[in-house]
Amino acid sequence: MMPFVRAYDAVVAGHKKYLNGLSSISLIVVSYLMIVILVENVIGMPRSMKICSFTLLVLLLGFPLFVAVRAHNEEKERLLSLDFPVTERSTLLDTPKPNTSNAICTINFWLLFMAMICGMGSGLATINNIRQVGESLRYSTVQLNSLVSLWSIWSFLGRFGAGYISDAYLHSHGWPRPAFITLSLVIMALGHIVMASGFLGSLYIGSLLVGLAYGSQWALMPTITSEIFRILHMGTIFYTIGIASPVGSYIFSVKVIGYFYDKVASEDHSCYGSHCFRTSFVIMAVMSVLGSLISFALFLRTKKFYATLVAKRILK
Repeated sequence: MMPFVRAYDAVVAGHKKYLNGLSSISLIVVSYLMIVILVENVIGMPRSMKICSFTLLVLLLGFPLFVAVRAHNEEKERLLSLDFPVTERSTLLDTPKPNTSNAICTINFWLLFMAMICGMGSGLATINNIRQVGESLRYSTVQLNSLVSLWSIWSFLGRFGAGYISDAYLHSHGWPRPAFITLSLVIMALGHIVMASGFLGSLYIGSLLVGLAYGSQWALMPTITSEIFRILHMGTIFYTIGIASPVGSYIFSVKVIGYFYDKVASEDHSCYGSHCFRTSFVIMAVMSVLGSLISFALFLRTKKFYATLVAKRILK
């Protein structure tokens, strides 16, 4: 799809309605999928109903194309109405931008990196082991498949919601974005505690909380990276911080979940009951709380910076 990507020097105000339209369609598709998954899980679906639901899903997935075509036509009309090309450069490009090596030497980089190890690492470890956790709690195959699908929905809602809410509170109340990283890690800790409890339905409730928090961190982290370290080397710095996710996943999946599961598993490496993963989820909950404290330190360090950033945007 890269040949279709175009670079714009300025954001046209009229484009916001089309972005809102695409967002609305995404939320409709997610709501529809969630209903279909729950219906199939609770009462089951005959073959004819599955075909109808799939056909409707294909139609829903085609709606963004109509929005894009309409936006493209409006853009062509706008350009034809102009007597001369208008370009506009963002003032963010004119501010000092640390490169990757300079960013790595800052305290803010390591605070964000460590917070992401605790958050993204434990979240990824959860999704990597969620099927095995469900099997230990004797969930059916249909329930396990639904659980994985629902996790993707929770993660999307976390990404979408965190981006929208953090933008709204940043511009209306001046809240630094790291505050929402802190909030997401607290929610993730609650999710791990719920999953550790092992009560009926705990895996659904826990995966909902952890999925929302995990998705929100993937929306907030790159945005915070671009704001603190600017956009010139944003790609390299972002993926350097992104290493925290597989590093944390390895630590929690192998050294925590794998280690404690092997200690309680039987000789055939099987285990059934809430005790199989309880210790692991408690440890990940504690690490999520630690991550929230680290991100809160980042919040305190960047509070003045975000106040200045909001003031600059208001003056534009």
